Amino acid sequence: MITRRDFVVSGAALSAAALLPAGAWAQTVFAPQPGAWRNFQVVTRLDVTKPDGKTDGPVRAWVPLPAFSEDQWFRPGGSTWSTNAATAEVVGDPKFGAQMLALEWSASQPAPSVEITSKIATRDRAVDLSKPGTAAPLGEKERVTFLAATDLIPTDGIVKQTSDKITSGAKDEVTKVRAIYEWIVENTYRNPATRGCGVGDIAALLKSGDLGGKCADLNALFVGLVRAAGIPARDVYGLRVAPSKFGYKSLGANSEVVTKAQHCRSEVFLSGYGWVPMDPADVRKVVLEEPPGKLGIDDPKVVAARKTLFGAWEGNWMAYNVAHDVALPGSKGPKVGFLMYPQAETVAGRLDCLDPDTFRYSIRATEISV
Repeated sequence: MITRRDFVVSGAALSAAALLPAGAWAQTVFAPQPGAWRNFQVVTRLDVTKPDGKTDGPVRAWVPLPAFSEDQWFRPGGSTWSTNAATAEVVGDPKFGAQMLALEWSASQPAPSVEITSKIATRDRAVDLSKPGTAAPLGEKERVTFLAATDLIPTDGIVKQTSDKITSGAKDEVTKVRAIYEWIVENTYRNPATRGCGVGDIAALLKSGDLGGKCADLNALFVGLVRAAGIPARDVYGLRVAPSKFGYKSLGANSEVVTKAQHCRSEVFLSGYGWVPMDPADVRKVVLEEPPGKLGIDDPKVVAARKTLFGAWEGNWMAYNVAHDVALPGSKGPKVGFLMYPQAETVAGRLDCLDPDTFRYSIRATEISV
């Protein structure tokens, strides 16, 4: 049986906002809308330390580049780099189009390093789901891709069974997706002990009955359940680059150092509306982390986030890619479930990408004018 945590009837939680006294919380109006573009420069630096006594082989690294492009809300501006690597080239994932800088240093290079400067433009998003839209249908190739199972996101077995139970009685796509979104918010929780953004093994998560994790777990579960309902969905892997202008401390990068600010969001393709932004994992982040912390699910800040993040998100974040099951070119190690962190290998094996202090990488983001 699946454990329920902080369960409330979704209608009661959503209606709580209407009962708030005027001025109860000034930032309750969490309403991102497409507007002015914001431009950022993101600098990623790697200094790969060779293992003691291991100098007889090359060092390799793969760094995700913000190459994802959607004219309405995200525009990559290209990347440049300086490095002492013997080779450095941009390579792409053939299925999902993710781009990475692949580097190799010779065994004689004592201090492998690279600094990559990327420029991006981003802005808020919002889709009005109260009335039918006129967006073009999804192409067949994309539809197949974003309905398919991945290594960590199966769409059969316990995932399909759970999806069918959640969406039982729902008659249309929006109602089905809303039911899954509310189920994620009501039944999962953000686990602060989870390393990084999580693993994203959703079948294992469901089988455990303990639905705790971070964004790569909770949003992957959302995506898998939506795909199992026959509706295209995808994770978008990226990085928070600025504070939230709506006052949410938990939903922004609160300094220029964003080394540990990775965050994946999710999108669902709804007929007539196109790709619609959603982020149930961030609702659970607000519950756990928004000051003073451990908020009730009926707290005004949570209610506002829960309502808004079904159809909108703030443009204080950049997108890397939507890729899964990524084979790193030239790597001797396994595929990575998703490419959101720098990766590196020495002759001793794959380095721990979730330990930037040992791995020695840093990321800084600065808003710029163009």
